[in-house]
Amino acid sequence: RQQKWKSSVSTQTKMPPCDFVPEKYESYPYERMQKIREQHIAPSLRTYYKKPLLLHQGHMQWLFDHEGRRYLDLFAGIVTVSVGHCHPKVTMATQKQLARLWHTTNIYMYPPIHEYAEKLTSLFPDPLKVVYLTNSGSEANDLAMFMARLHTRNFDIISLRGGYHGGSPYVLGLTSLTPYKHGVANGFGCTTTMLPDVFRGPWGGSHCRDSPVQTVRKCSCTQGSCLAKDQYIEQFKDTLNTSVPKAVAGFIAEPIQGVNGAVQYPRNFLKEAYQLIRERGGLCISDEVQTGFGRTGSHFWGFQTHGVVPDIVTLAKGIGNGFPMAAVVTTKEIADSLAQNLHFNTFGGNPLACVAGAAVLDAIEEDGLQKNSEDVGTYMLLELAKLRDKFEIVGDVRGKGLMIGVEMVTDKDSRRPLPAEEISEIWEDCKDMGVLIGRGGLYSQTFRLKPPMCITKGDVDFAVEVFRTALQRHMERTA
Repeated sequence: RQQKWKSSVSTQTKMPPCDFVPEKYESYPYERMQKIREQHIAPSLRTYYKKPLLLHQGHMQWLFDHEGRRYLDLFAGIVTVSVGHCHPKVTMATQKQLARLWHTTNIYMYPPIHEYAEKLTSLFPDPLKVVYLTNSGSEANDLAMFMARLHTRNFDIISLRGGYHGGSPYVLGLTSLTPYKHGVANGFGCTTTMLPDVFRGPWGGSHCRDSPVQTVRKCSCTQGSCLAKDQYIEQFKDTLNTSVPKAVAGFIAEPIQGVNGAVQYPRNFLKEAYQLIRERGGLCISDEVQTGFGRTGSHFWGFQTHGVVPDIVTLAKGIGNGFPMAAVVTTKEIADSLAQNLHFNTFGGNPLACVAGAAVLDAIEEDGLQKNSEDVGTYMLLELAKLRDKFEIVGDVRGKGLMIGVEMVTDKDSRRPLPAEEISEIWEDCKDMGVLIGRGGLYSQTFRLKPPMCITKGDVDFAVEVFRTALQRHMERTA
């Protein structure tokens, strides 16, 4: 089914204008940076691209390298720069606090933690009104597991295959992607269950997910009943009946899977799964590290798109626009379980972090970024769907708001992942034309588009044209 494309060596659209002028780069030469990397930085901290980028400055949705080249950032430092690089409101607020007080820790009271705790919890439904501030998503999920076990006095926690919940030894048991697994004993009391993936899984069709773009698979659902959801719930019940004790500590899931490539579940799956867990005495944990803070567009939190209220919510990444902070939000009753003994965090809720977090919430509201995520994200999804219809290798386009996945395949019938080296060529091409995108999925077969929430429709037009050009070049190479 491969078509031959006419030669198309350059994009038809120009990069949108940007009136920001970066400072002159004045640090070490590129070669010296590479040498330092090889000698002194742990090799597990891998870089993207054959020739890694040396980035020097950022402004909103733009990044600049050491030679002054500009890039449209569609990955936002792995879904972390929520309101834009060096957003003036966040920068100003943190600079002001920097000159006032950096750190005292929780043994004293100081204004930023109280102001921020009130502001953050006001965005959650009852009874989710108590926050414990930490420094990273792994740390937040670690603490959520700990709280669930303490509170329920049960031990077993269930997660979905393909889920990513961090890399610390405790949460590695919940993370269910082979590349992140190391050959050390971990995951005691952690059980994975089948991922309800309506594109790659055994069941799924054209009406299953909460997205402007559905799969191209045929659907045998009838009005008001989703066959795929029912089948995946049966698998979930099977796990509960065979793999864990009658009483469990909890269940954790991302509202949309992030690292696995914006995988979405059938509508109402989470609602029924939550009910089954609660019947067995467990708590429901929503990992909002990537879906939170308005990124899905229609709602501020990803769990709201599923019509559920979790018992524990974990937050990180976009919470601080790149400042290292994270949080666990829960009920007073669950939080009290942790207070029976000492549990302390030196840097969690640090004055600088809280000021950055508060400024991020202000920027989201004042700049209308949740609405922008919905409008620009929907536009991007629909434009990418046109490429899916045109190119046999674009298997699936999915997501909600500015949380988007484009899954690449050898052909739509087999849904076999496109080989990694072919994906790398397309990905490198996009970078060379000025667009930075992420990778994800079990086979690294899915492009992840999760930009700062300030991007515009003009940026989308440019990015989609670049992607189309890269796909056409790929077709020429393989023809």
